[in-house]
Amino acid sequence: MVSLPPDDMTPVLNRLRRAQGQLGGVIRLIEEGRDCKDVVTQLAALNRALDRAGFAIVSSGMRECLTSPDGISTEDQATMEKLFLTLS
Repeated sequence: MVSLPPDDMTPVLNRLRRAQGQLGGVIRLIEEGRDCKDVVTQLAALNRALDRAGFAIVSSGMRECLTSPDGISTEDQATMEKLFLTLS
């Protein structure tokens, strides 16, 4: 399977750390009994952050496949396609 270059993962990790903070915020909003609109708005933001992180990971993996001197195996191609479709 495709390995992910650590340099490409730094922004992904930063995004996931922000998402982790957003999740904590959602939990606090619910515990405080905040308005439904506030909770759903924060959940939507968290969802977008996770989606973007996932797409960045798949994108990095696809770049690795395309630039690999050995090319991409049929199995890796199918795996990358499944990963992409999982996020959509």
